Amino acid sequence: MSATTGTGRQFGEGPLSRVASFVYTLLVVELLLVATMLPGLAVLIVLDRDASNVPLAAACALPFGPALSAALYALHHRRQDLTELAPAPAFWRGYRANAVGVLKIWAPWLAFVTVVGVNLTHLSVAGIPRWWAVLLVVVAVVATLCAVNALVITSLFTFRAVDVARLACYFLVRTPSVALGNAGLLAVAATVTVLSSEAVLALAGSLLALALLRTSQPMTTLVREQFTA
Repeated sequence: MSATTGTGRQFGEGPLSRVASFVYTLLVVELLLVATMLPGLAVLIVLDRDASNVPLAAACALPFGPALSAALYALHHRRQDLTELAPAPAFWRGYRANAVGVLKIWAPWLAFVTVVGVNLTHLSVAGIPRWWAVLLVVVAVVATLCAVNALVITSLFTFRAVDVARLACYFLVRTPSVALGNAGLLAVAATVTVLSSEAVLALAGSLLALALLRTSQPMTTLVREQFTA
């Protein structure tokens, strides 16, 4: 009787408990994600979708990078045991640890896409030929996919900024399935934003972060095996 009891399932280890812990973690991370994005999100929601507001929209998006990074960190370190849940401390730990490193990637990327966006919305004024506009879009997409790789790497590992940039570019070629999956996520995010609003996308932020972790798993596995002790 005692042996059976000792090897029996403990509280918090069953399938229902795992589902409950998963949902709870997603909800807590979502609330914290929205809270840390709120300073920029509140302005972005009321901002007119006009070409002249592209720089202001980019400035509003500045808090999104550290917030998404913290969500990635918290979800990556989530526990399945219902008795050991701590998503909020994990979120804040990831936010404090990665905010500076993420901004070193996020801010230059925002500045770059802002320049591209302004040029694309003022083609006739800038005198840019159509073929150059297409090239700008291609470069912006590649830069965005590299920035996503860098965001994931910075969120889960500790490297110098220059090494993060190298790894992000390297894995863009080394793991094409990751680039394809992330491109699909970006397309979905852009579609949701265009058809609804930034607020709707923000309310699905934890699900987006979870999907990003899943699509980036081949890359993070290789980083852990080949570039960490």
